[in-house]
Amino acid sequence: MRVAAVVFDAYGTLFDVHSVARRAEALFPGHGAAIAKLWRERQIDYSRLRTLSGRYVPFWQVTADALAYTLSALNLEPGAFAQELLQCYQHLDVYPEIRTVLETLSGRGLALSILSNGDATMLATALGHAALDGHFAHVLSADTVRRYKTAPEVYALAETAFGVKASEMVFVSSNCWDACGAAWYGFQTFWVNRSHAPLEKLDINPRASAENMLPLVEFVDALIAS
Repeated sequence: MRVAAVVFDAYGTLFDVHSVARRAEALFPGHGAAIAKLWRERQIDYSRLRTLSGRYVPFWQVTADALAYTLSALNLEPGAFAQELLQCYQHLDVYPEIRTVLETLSGRGLALSILSNGDATMLATALGHAALDGHFAHVLSADTVRRYKTAPEVYALAETAFGVKASEMVFVSSNCWDACGAAWYGFQTFWVNRSHAPLEKLDINPRASAENMLPLVEFVDALIAS
């Protein structure tokens, strides 16, 4: 089959959102892991609630609100530390195999893109910090349609950008719910299951999964050969 492009989620897929735990632990000793976990959960929850209610705000505000909730829920005084921790989201670590995978896929002649809930400024800053900004033909933000995944309008951005059907693109995410949403829309989907989580119960599964992104290359090669 034809594979015209590979489309990547950003947060949790390229960028390690849990890498904030180290800074959180330094600022709030004994609470780093709990902050990172609850912050991410609330960030995703708020994005869904705002899409369902039609009360959109940019993802940076969603992220800030989720952090404020997290610190309150853990009975931690934010002070100046909250802003410092929030800024960590602009400088997230990249998973170690990411550069190799991106370079290999580019070497195959495949166009690469990001499709993220993150707003344009967040993504540009994070990509620039990680020196990944030169790898992508498009950096697509849900902010364009003022809705968040799994709204079909967000996934449609990739079809518009590349001018091809979703079925001719591979969508990659570390979030099973996101991979399922992309599969509903029509993408060939690859789930990076770093935490060995169970499949979501949504009547659809990602087409392939692995515990890191390295097997993505073999998956794409197999699709092209099929």
